[in-house]
Amino acid sequence: MSNNSKCNSDTDQDLWGKDHPRDAWIQICFSLSLGLIAFFTFCFLRPRWKGLYAARKKQIGRETALPDLPDSTFGWILPLWRITDEQVLASAGLDAYVYLAFFKMAIKFFLISLFFGLVVIKPVHDTHKKPPRKDLLPNPPDPVALTTHLEVRSSWETLSQDFYGYSNDYLWMYLVFAYLFTGIILYLIVSETRRIIEVRQEYLGSQTTITDRTIRLSGVPLDLRSEEKIKDFIENLEIGKVTSVTLCKNWKELDDRVFQRNATLRQLEEAWTVYLGKRRVERSLETLPVVQPLPPGPEVGVDNDGDNESSQLLNDTERDPDYIPPYSRQRPMAKIWYGRFKLRYRSVDAINYYEEKLRRLDDDIKILRKKDFEPTPLAFVTMDSVASAQMAIQAVLDPSPLQLLASTSPSPLDVVWPNTYLPRSKRMLRAWSITVFIGILSIFWTVLLVPIAGALNVCLILEVFPRLGQILLDHPVLKTLVNAQVPTLAVTLLNVLVPFLYDWLANQQGMISQGDVELSVISKNFFFTFFNFFVLFTMLGTASNVFTLFEQFGEKFSSATEFAKALATSLSKLIGFYTNYVILQGFGLFPLRLMEIGALSLYPINLIGAKTPRDYAELVQPPVFSYGFFLPQTILIFIICLVYSVLEDSWKILLTGLAYFFIGHFVHKYQLLYAMEHRQHSTGKGWMMMCDRVIVGVVMFQITMASQLGFLNAWRRAGMVAPLILGTIWFAYNYSRTYRPLMKFIALRSLRSVERSDLGRAVQEERFTLGRGRISGIGRQTLDEARESGLRFESPCLTMPLDDLWIVDKRARSENGSVTHSSNGDGDA
Repeated sequence: MSNNSKCNSDTDQDLWGKDHPRDAWIQICFSLSLGLIAFFTFCFLRPRWKGLYAARKKQIGRETALPDLPDSTFGWILPLWRITDEQVLASAGLDAYVYLAFFKMAIKFFLISLFFGLVVIKPVHDTHKKPPRKDLLPNPPDPVALTTHLEVRSSWETLSQDFYGYSNDYLWMYLVFAYLFTGIILYLIVSETRRIIEVRQEYLGSQTTITDRTIRLSGVPLDLRSEEKIKDFIENLEIGKVTSVTLCKNWKELDDRVFQRNATLRQLEEAWTVYLGKRRVERSLETLPVVQPLPPGPEVGVDNDGDNESSQLLNDTERDPDYIPPYSRQRPMAKIWYGRFKLRYRSVDAINYYEEKLRRLDDDIKILRKKDFEPTPLAFVTMDSVASAQMAIQAVLDPSPLQLLASTSPSPLDVVWPNTYLPRSKRMLRAWSITVFIGILSIFWTVLLVPIAGALNVCLILEVFPRLGQILLDHPVLKTLVNAQVPTLAVTLLNVLVPFLYDWLANQQGMISQGDVELSVISKNFFFTFFNFFVLFTMLGTASNVFTLFEQFGEKFSSATEFAKALATSLSKLIGFYTNYVILQGFGLFPLRLMEIGALSLYPINLIGAKTPRDYAELVQPPVFSYGFFLPQTILIFIICLVYSVLEDSWKILLTGLAYFFIGHFVHKYQLLYAMEHRQHSTGKGWMMMCDRVIVGVVMFQITMASQLGFLNAWRRAGMVAPLILGTIWFAYNYSRTYRPLMKFIALRSLRSVERSDLGRAVQEERFTLGRGRISGIGRQTLDEARESGLRFESPCLTMPLDDLWIVDKRARSENGSVTHSSNGDGDA
């Protein structure tokens, strides 16, 4: 009985740790300890593992506008801080520039809101404490207590009248700051959008990549499905000359053969590696402290001269003490399954089998490359100028619906070629199926979040697990760890793992380009973080016992009064949890991202499965920066801080939010400039997605202010928030109609020659090999111009060279009479 009363008195009054500063201090100590260890480890490893932490800087011909960071432990911090937006644009592209601009906008807003939070909002909350609500007073348990109860009611009436008469201006604070903060954030959105549009138009207007000159033409009718007819059609519109046309065809048979060849090639390389046995390898001290060979390329099969250091390393087996002659080693065997249901097998020589299979696949591929495949309704048309392409994209080319639709083209590197011949009906079926599946997943996440929310409630733990609940009640420190750390870590882990699932789902939708896939990943992950984590988790906090939530759902949301009461109470209780969550993300996990803990932890696992030189070469590729994994959570934290910006103790979450965006800007600036690669064509389209979702957060903030006023029975002031909500929706409509076209297209007036604009251009060193000599030239190119130089819109299966094996020892292979494949473009044996 005493335990229940203790639970009700200590825990039920504050289930979420709002009034326990110990929770916040434990979270700060834990996050700072984790973050400082990761940061100092990164500072120690950065100059030693440049192959990992300076992968982009080491790439020849790119990022030469960036300064070389000092190799001292902390000397790199100030030079990185001094890197200008112009250098970011020139070295990392428009997407990185836009992404970092969002952090700067958030920092500006939270500096302003934190100032008002400390100067106005906090003093008002400290001097105007809310009295107990009349409807929350307990009913008299028996007639004996009726007199005492009536006295409490009478004293409450007097206190309430005095308080509400005294705090009339206090209630106006919610309304004033709802309008003020809404105006500030909408002003920042407009001003930043105007600046980004100006930079984007100048940057893309002077850029002349093949992507900028190409249009994606979909809905090509049957009578125009030839490259000559498409060229004549476009040129007859008199908008410019056509340089080339690539009509997509049903290359599935060829793609399947190439896929089989790649798999067979890897199996053959693995067989040769097993046969040649262990060899001593050299590792680069700038990568990772695990043994790894220098990756041999297809040039293994070519005559090697004495000047080639890597060739001597690969072929001079006499100097290798671990080398064992192949004639003293048994050749590997492969199992060939045959017969009905593939239940019988025989063992054959693996090297001979895979080399014969590879030879037949090469013959099939060469024959299929000459085959005339069935054309599809999709084509890539490259114009002679960017202006011609923009005129075609921004115009209606044909009076028939869904026919000859021109749109912006992805980069040749971004095209998902197997999806180009996927019928539109199948793409639509996949899209809707995945949408329905994500809806089902939302119900699953709801069930999964119930026990996480329950970990915040010691009374619930005591009811479900009495012994564990009693231990928590007897040990306050342990109770604090469970309440503060377990739910935060569980939600963080969920937010890390779920994006991988949504990334896989986005890749199954049949989109034409990787850029579209990334935008889809951003949208899906934001839906998960905002709805399943923030909105749903807030709803779970509206009941003291989460298992009774669904029973009380109709009762709690049957009227505006109950809804306002439930929302206000839940948000007030959850402020401690969300503050701890932002602290962990900013102070604890951002330094781990800087250290690239994912790449470090997965490297030994991938190394265990690596056998061939090709496997080892893939291990040292720079990590890929995916906005779909980082951006949704960043927007969510912005919305959480915005929603809590006027509530009691709001300065705490505003301060942690400001620190989050300061640290995040610094970490992502280093990763985007020096460490990680973003491979998609850079256009800055993600900015509109950021702003659209921030506006959703603004509406959520306004609803929160209205619920707080309703909770305090100030319904007139709550009703005055309604025009603000309608005005924000009207702003969102006009903002999209006004600025979205300029973030999607290039204005014809912005098109200019390269000589008239140096924005986003870095000095690039272009090398041309003539015999044994080299001629160096200096040119100014943007990141995408350097990346897409010499590319064409061609399916890789039609043009890719049929490369030879990457093996350790060519001479041992030749001594055994194996077939040697050349590495020329035709793949002749």
